[in-house]
Amino acid sequence: MNIGVILPLIVFLILIFLIGIVASRSLSNSNSFVQDYFLGGRELGGLLLAMTMVATYGSASSFIGGPGIAYHMGLGWVMLAMIQVVTGYFVLTILGKKFAIMTRKMRAITLIDFLKERYQNRWVVILSAASIIIFLFSAMTAQWIGGAILIESITGLSYTTALFIFAVSVLIYVIIGGFRAVALTDGIQGVVMVIGTVIILAGTIYAGGGISTIMGELSAENPNLITPFGADGTLTPLYVSSFWILVGVGVVGLPQVAVRAMSYKNSKAMHIALIIGTIVVGFIMLGMHLTGVFGRAVLPGLTTPDTVMPLLAMEVLPPWLAGIVLAAPMAAIMSTVDSLLLIVSSSIVKDIYLNYINPVAPEKKIRHMSLGVTGIVGILVFFMAISPPDFLITLNLFAFGGLEAAFIWPVVLGLYWKKGNAYGALGSIIVGVLSYILIVTFEDGIFGMHSVVLPVILSFAAYLILSLLGKSKNSERQRQIIEKYMI
Repeated sequence: MNIGVILPLIVFLILIFLIGIVASRSLSNSNSFVQDYFLGGRELGGLLLAMTMVATYGSASSFIGGPGIAYHMGLGWVMLAMIQVVTGYFVLTILGKKFAIMTRKMRAITLIDFLKERYQNRWVVILSAASIIIFLFSAMTAQWIGGAILIESITGLSYTTALFIFAVSVLIYVIIGGFRAVALTDGIQGVVMVIGTVIILAGTIYAGGGISTIMGELSAENPNLITPFGADGTLTPLYVSSFWILVGVGVVGLPQVAVRAMSYKNSKAMHIALIIGTIVVGFIMLGMHLTGVFGRAVLPGLTTPDTVMPLLAMEVLPPWLAGIVLAAPMAAIMSTVDSLLLIVSSSIVKDIYLNYINPVAPEKKIRHMSLGVTGIVGILVFFMAISPPDFLITLNLFAFGGLEAAFIWPVVLGLYWKKGNAYGALGSIIVGVLSYILIVTFEDGIFGMHSVVLPVILSFAAYLILSLLGKSKNSERQRQIIEKYMI
C-alpha cells in the first residue's frame, strides 16, 4: 500500500465530504426539498453548468474503461472517442432554451416530469421510469466497478473491499447533499479531471521515450495499432460513423445529461457552458484515450487493460503526484455515480410514488424516502458490481444505447413537433427498448453498425406513425398542453 499515493486521494475525499455537509445545510433550510434535492434550485451558472456536464459525462468509461479499450485497440479507438467532442454543444443546442423554458413552465423537476406533462399519459411515465431504472442500474454498476478497480490498483486491497470503500464514500455525500452537492463537487472534479489528464499524458510520453519511440514500438508489435481500424480491424468506417449515434446525436436522450439542460440559471450561463464544455470534453477525451494507447509501450502485456490508467500513474509519476492525478478518475467516477443515483431515486420517489401512489405525501416523509431510496439503490448496485465484465466500457455503452432508444424521440419530437402525442411516445419507447435488447442479445451489430442505430431508426418510425394514427384520438387535455407550452 503506497501511502504517498493514497494521502492526496484522502484529502480529495475529505474536501468532497465537506462540500456535501455545506450543501446539506442549504437543504435543511429549503422550502422545496424535492426541487432542491433533485435539481439544485435551477441556479447553475455557466462555468458550473459546463463542469457538471463534463464531470457527469466523463465517467469510469472516460478514465478507466476508455483508456483500457484504447490500450487494447490502438489509435483507432482514439479517433472513435473523439466523436464525443460535440456532445455538450449538441445537447445544449438541441434542448437548450426551449427545453428550459418548457420545463420551467411545467415546473418539471425530472425528465419524466416533462414527459408526464407533455403527453398526459401514465403509461408513458411508468415505462419511462422503468427504462431509467433498468438501464441506469447498468451504468451505475460500471461506475462502481471503475471506482473499485481504481482503489484496488492503488491500495492492493481485494476488489470486494475496494468496492465497499468506494460505495460507502459515494453514498454518504450524495445522501447528505443531493443535487446541490453533486453540482458543486462536479465543478471541482471537472478541474481535477483536466489537470490529471495533462499530467498523466505528459508523464506517459516521457516514460515511453517520446511519441516517435512509442509509435515505433506500437507499429513493431502490431501495425494495426496505429491505423484507424483498430488492432483487430473491427473499427470499419460504417461502425465508426454509426457509433456517433450512440455518443453524439443520441446523448440528447440521456436523462443524466438532459436534466442539466433544466438546471441552468439563464441564457448567458448556457452559452458559456456551450463553449467551455465542448473544449474541456474534447481535451479530456483526447488526452485520456491517447494515454491508454501510449501506455501499451510503457506497460506491455497487461491482462486487465482497465487497470492501465492507475498502473501508469504509479509507474511514471512520483507517488504524491500520482495521488493527485488519480483523483481525476475518482472525480470522474464519483461525479457520474452521484448524478445517476439521484436520477434513479427521483424516478422512484418523484415520478412513481408522488405521481401515482401518494401525491399528498408530507415533506418530511418525502425527505426520508428520498434519502432511503438513494441508499437502497446504491446497495443494490454494490451487489451487481461484485462480478465485473472483461471490459468495463461495455456496461456503460449498453446503458447509453438503451436510454437513447427509449428517450431520444419522445424528448426531441415532444419539444419540436406539435403533432407528437402519447401514442407516438409509447410506441417509440416500447419499440426502441425491445428492439435494442433483442439486437444486443441475439445479433450484436447488424450490417456492421453499432447496435443502437436500428432501434433509434425503428423508434423514430414508431413515434411518427403512431402519433399520426392516434391524432384523431388525441385528448383535449393534451391539445391544451401543446397550445400552452410549445413555443
